Amino acid sequence: MQVQNWSTFRFTFTFLSAAVATVVVVPIVYLVLKATQAQPDKILDLVWNARNVYLFLNTVFLAGGVLFLTTLIAFPLAWVITRTDLRFKAAFTLMSVLPLAIPGYMLAYTLMGLTGANGSLALSLGLEIPRLGGYWGALLAISLYTFPYMFLNLKSGLAGLDPSLEEAAQTFGYSKLQVISKIVIPQLKPSFWAGTLIIGLYVLGDFGAVSLMRFETFSYALFLQYSASYDRIYAAWLALLMLSVTGVILVAEYKLLKGVRLHRTSVGAARSFKPEPLGKSAPFVYSGLVILHFISVIVPVSTILFWWLRLKDMGVVLGWSQALIASLSASIPSALLASFLAVPVAYMMVRKSNRFVRVFERFVWLGYSIPPLALSLAFIFFTLSAAPWLYHTLALLIIAYSVHFMAEALGPIRTALYQSSPRLEEAARSLGASHWRSFFSITMPLLRNSMVAGAAFVFLSSMKELPMAYILAPIGFETLSVNVWSYTNEAMFAHAAPYALTILSVSGVFVSVLFSKEWRSL
Repeated sequence: MQVQNWSTFRFTFTFLSAAVATVVVVPIVYLVLKATQAQPDKILDLVWNARNVYLFLNTVFLAGGVLFLTTLIAFPLAWVITRTDLRFKAAFTLMSVLPLAIPGYMLAYTLMGLTGANGSLALSLGLEIPRLGGYWGALLAISLYTFPYMFLNLKSGLAGLDPSLEEAAQTFGYSKLQVISKIVIPQLKPSFWAGTLIIGLYVLGDFGAVSLMRFETFSYALFLQYSASYDRIYAAWLALLMLSVTGVILVAEYKLLKGVRLHRTSVGAARSFKPEPLGKSAPFVYSGLVILHFISVIVPVSTILFWWLRLKDMGVVLGWSQALIASLSASIPSALLASFLAVPVAYMMVRKSNRFVRVFERFVWLGYSIPPLALSLAFIFFTLSAAPWLYHTLALLIIAYSVHFMAEALGPIRTALYQSSPRLEEAARSLGASHWRSFFSITMPLLRNSMVAGAAFVFLSSMKELPMAYILAPIGFETLSVNVWSYTNEAMFAHAAPYALTILSVSGVFVSVLFSKEWRSL
């Protein structure tokens, strides 16, 4: 009986894991099939042409600029918080992660609503600044949103370094700058590449900021190509090119970190760093932090509030309530579904790992790394060809959200499984409990908090998601993010404000809860 229960249990969990992998793979297969409908002699022209080279260079230059600017912001920020006697570290840390609550397209909305002849600066202070747009507008908007990812990785990396290495270098006559360049920075390679991977994939998949700033990258061109509807085959090839660039980024990150070993080889307790006094540089450091947080948090929030107070069309309130309901009706089921499906994948990976299970887990991360526009187009081609009844339905949007963001739910659940002993389940089975009963009575209660955390991550990401909501949603189904983008695209900043303020409020609450430790330290 125990053998039969285990066989059923393993089959069910393996089947669910395989189903997740299938939902990721099948749309991509249809995307490839759509692309191969082009005439063989035209494929080279579709792939290798001046337009694609232009889009590629734009995307690379934007990604490079964002990585440079975010590193320029994040490294000094992480350094002064982890290595100096800076006061109010908890407050500055919290302010440094709050920009995660303001998506790139909302920062683009902020920059556009702040500048120009009809911007908030001109209307309130009479200060007219040329409206930001193009490369520099997209660079600033995306950098202000993504620098916390680099900051959190570098902060964690700096906190985990061994001070004895730096002390030894200083005894050999190394200057402070030499210690940083030769000792500290090489050890931060994993942290830097982790931040680079997240930011690079975000820039590649960003559609909202680049479209509002009218800067053509792969994602913006793919949207225009899909919207024009005159050459879906070319759109499919653009999506495949985006997937290729994604693959290159993932492989490069793996190769660059392969064989890296930075752990301690000697025995001994780890020590913390003695804070360095800021001394005469303190006024400049505090001024820099205040300016950074003013630009990244205070300015966006105050700009949104400015336009919200100028809203005179109360009919927008009805549209706002409908958009809120639409966002919740897609985000809540997506969060629950992603958290539920992540459990069998994580369980099989931790408890019964084998080659096939590892493949299933990789597909979960593949779904997360695929640019949202490319994934959306893949689902469109799949539903049109194989499941027309799913085309432009709420169910399709929920599935797409779940597939794309499931990795965010997988992480906390997998961590909880690693921390829970399998001997508890073994003890329950030795007392006669089946695999199903031991799982639901022993393991599931231990996973409850991690499942809630994973669902919260997916919910927050789904609430902010723009391209999938725009392309896959049912006709007339407009979420908060779609309304922010649509009204901003028409320079109707006051009309966009209620939707932006709602996203900001929901995201701000979630980010604050996730970093509640900093709150308690204030």
